[in-house]
Amino acid sequence: MQPRLIRLRDAPIYLGMDRHRFDDEVRPELIHIPVGKQVIAFDRLDLDAWVDHYKRRNGRPAHDRRNVWDIKECQASPVVVKSGTLTKKLTDKEFTKVLVQASSVRRRNT
Repeated sequence: MQPRLIRLRDAPIYLGMDRHRFDDEVRPELIHIPVGKQVIAFDRLDLDAWVDHYKRRNGRPAHDRRNVWDIKECQASPVVVKSGTLTKKLTDKEFTKVLVQASSVRRRNT
């Protein structure tokens, strides 16, 4: 059975991070629960909720062909451009010309 309240000294360990990162990133977003005169604790469910929120913002699923991360879920940019997508429509002739230019190796005399 896990305790519902986790003391300040144990909360970073519970989340798997160091105390400084906990104080900077997590602690300001949590409700402090005084236990006695000197002890501060946090609700374990609030810590779990913080992790869930952090995962939604920053996490990506492990590499798995059945579960590929969808770039449309990224909120960093309102415009979604997939890798390798042309932004200019080219005719077959224009595309062939660009392909030849990109694949040719030009040697310079130095």
